[in-house]
Amino acid sequence: MQYSKPKMEQLVKNDAELTKKLRQIMKEHDLEKSFALKALYHSDVKGGGRYQRDYQEL
Repeated sequence: MQYSKPKMEQLVKNDAELTKKLRQIMKEHDLEKSFALKALYHSDVKGGGRYQRDYQEL
């Protein structure tokens, strides 16, 4: 499974909890949105993460 920025943006847009996590990551680590999206992908999607199935369905 490969990282796709448009898919990740759509996933975050569709889920309020992921939106909240994205904002938290951006604030805590002082990251731009694109880097925070990658961090969120690796923590909650890739490798059997909680949102993997939702990501694959996009």
